[in-house]
Amino acid sequence: MLKRIFIFLLVNFLVVITITTLLSWLNVGSFVSDGGLNLYNLAIGSAIIGFTGSIISLLLSKMTAKMLLGVQVIDPRYPGEFSWLVQKVYEVAKKQGLSKMPEVGIYESPEINAFATGPSKNNSLVAFSTGLLNSMNENEIEGVIAHEIAHVANGDMVTMTLIQGVVNTFVVFISRVLAWAISSRLDEGKREFVYFAVSIVLEIIFMILASVVVFYFSRIREYRADYDAAKSVGKEKMIAALEHLRRYFEPYDEARSLETLKIAGGKKASLLAVLFSTHPPLEARIERLRKALV
Repeated sequence: MLKRIFIFLLVNFLVVITITTLLSWLNVGSFVSDGGLNLYNLAIGSAIIGFTGSIISLLLSKMTAKMLLGVQVIDPRYPGEFSWLVQKVYEVAKKQGLSKMPEVGIYESPEINAFATGPSKNNSLVAFSTGLLNSMNENEIEGVIAHEIAHVANGDMVTMTLIQGVVNTFVVFISRVLAWAISSRLDEGKREFVYFAVSIVLEIIFMILASVVVFYFSRIREYRADYDAAKSVGKEKMIAALEHLRRYFEPYDEARSLETLKIAGGKKASLLAVLFSTHPPLEARIERLRKALV
């Protein structure tokens, strides 16, 4: 669900902008000399900055999710009323081949949502909103659990980290090249400030535009997680979970298209909503599962 990707992208965005701003203030990594722009050094520097941002986002993903959403991790030794949830998560995790069980968390929210995050298969978190637990039946919740565990088992956070690192590299590189092209036409006294300002502004703009690429791969991973979830707990349970989400979200999609990207919109979603959605339309996911040989 959107929480996993949104938190990852937010931290990545902040880290990359912070790193580039600090380097510019310290006059490190400008890659501009009297001879012009050093493209070789810029390419290497862009890769270092880009992958640093995505890797830090990955390493902080679990901690950030807990802080931003107020996730309360259930102690498996004293699970209390949520013992059934912990037991079901562990059961599905073992089915999908995880050797170390993920942390299981709850966060207070009326929304119907859940997410999985963490830097590795052996260091992951699966969290559920109270809205989801209160509205879904046991079979639907099991479908959601299987879907989120599939993200962990498939290493989707690491995959998205690598993709984001490549995207960041191109964003930093292109931003600096354009910033140099613009600033080099100005008086020498203004060049340094203009180069710094333009490069930061372009990085922000290109980072937003480049998220379309990241979201595309996210949608592909959602289909895969649906399929693997269906294999582990049964196609009917996964479809039942998606049908529940469709009944809950789709009445709001047309009125608030960009606000409801937690679960992507239906057939009438605009092109902009589709491009900036982390998830395929629910109808498409359900239809693909129905046709799948699981």
